[in-house]
Amino acid sequence: MNWLLSPPTLNDFLRLLRAWKFWLIFSLIGAGLGAGTYFIFPPNYRAQATVVVDFNVEESWKTSEDKEIFYYLERETRKLVEVAWADETVEAISQEIPDLTVASLRQERLQLSQPEDGAWHFYAEDSDPARAERIVSLWAENFNQQAQKGAANALALNSLKIALENGDVELADVEAEITRLESESLGISAYLQTSLSQKESLPINRRTPLGAYIFFGASGMLFFAALGILFGGKVDE
Repeated sequence: MNWLLSPPTLNDFLRLLRAWKFWLIFSLIGAGLGAGTYFIFPPNYRAQATVVVDFNVEESWKTSEDKEIFYYLERETRKLVEVAWADETVEAISQEIPDLTVASLRQERLQLSQPEDGAWHFYAEDSDPARAERIVSLWAENFNQQAQKGAANALALNSLKIALENGDVELADVEAEITRLESESLGISAYLQTSLSQKESLPINRRTPLGAYIFFGASGMLFFAALGILFGGKVDE
C-alpha cells in the first residue's frame, strides 16, 4: 500500500506521455458517451424573457452618498424579488397552465437573474420549447403588471399624504383609502418604472449545451484512463 502514499516520479509522467494513443482513444470514447447521453436523455429547454427595471434613483433618493444609494438599491431589489416570487405572480401561471403547481414552478422550472438596476432576466424550463416560452412569458408579464400596479398605488398614496399635509382632505375621509393603498403598494417606490423588452420570439436553448456533455464525457474518461495507466502497473508491482 506504500505506492498509494508515494509521490509521483519521473517514470509516472513518462508513462503518461507515452500513452498518447491511449489518451486519444479514451477521449473519443468519452466524447461519444457524452453526446449519446445528450441525445438519449436531452436536457430541458430554457426560455428567457427580460424586464427592464429603472429605480429612478436620481428622483427617489436625493442623497449623493454612494454607500446610501447602494443600500437603497439593495433594499428596493429585495422588494421586487419578493414580488417576482409572490403567490399572486406565480399563481397566475398555474391558472393559465393548470397542470403546473406553484410548488413545481418555484422549485423546478423558474429561475431569476437580475442586477440591481437594469435588465432582469426571467427563465423557465420545460421539455417542450413552446411551453417553456409560454411559462416564462406569463411570469415576466405578471411581474411587470404587479410592479407597475405597486408603483401606481405608491404614487396615489404619496398624493394623498401631500393632500393631508396641505389640509386639502380630512384624515377620516381618506383613512380607509390610505390603508388599502399601503397594502397594495407592496412597499414599492412610486418612482419605479418597468417595461417588457422581450415579448415574442424569446430566446430558447437547451439548459445544458451539447458541448458541455462532450467535454465532461471526454474529461471523465481521460481521468479514469489516467488512473488506469498510473495505478494499473503499480498494483501489479
